[in-house]
Amino acid sequence: MVKKAVQEDINIEVIPGAVAFVSGLVISGLPTAPVYFTGFLPSSGKGRRDALVKLKTIAATQVFYEAPHRIEKCLEDVRAVYGDVQVVIARELTKLHQELIRGTVSEVLDGFSHKEPRG
Repeated sequence: MVKKAVQEDINIEVIPGAVAFVSGLVISGLPTAPVYFTGFLPSSGKGRRDALVKLKTIAATQVFYEAPHRIEKCLEDVRAVYGDVQVVIARELTKLHQELIRGTVSEVLDGFSHKEPRG
């Protein structure tokens, strides 16, 4: 239902649960099963790429946390390992400045070249 609402450009609200990633997953419009939550990836480029190579073998919607000052480098690594896949960046869920950015990795990175990522 969420996927269809996203396609129809219908605004969706989510009520927070015990952990932010569940709210982000639900409102993303991406498949919710199976899902694999990683938390934060390693902050270094090599460590992050090595982790992504291992995670690529998991056939599931994958959820990561990332800091705004590292998101662009992380997305570049995601694109290098996974290809130009569909992603959703969610921030400030359930708050006044809630923001969802949907698109391919390249589209999201292009958007960040015009508007700096925020917390």
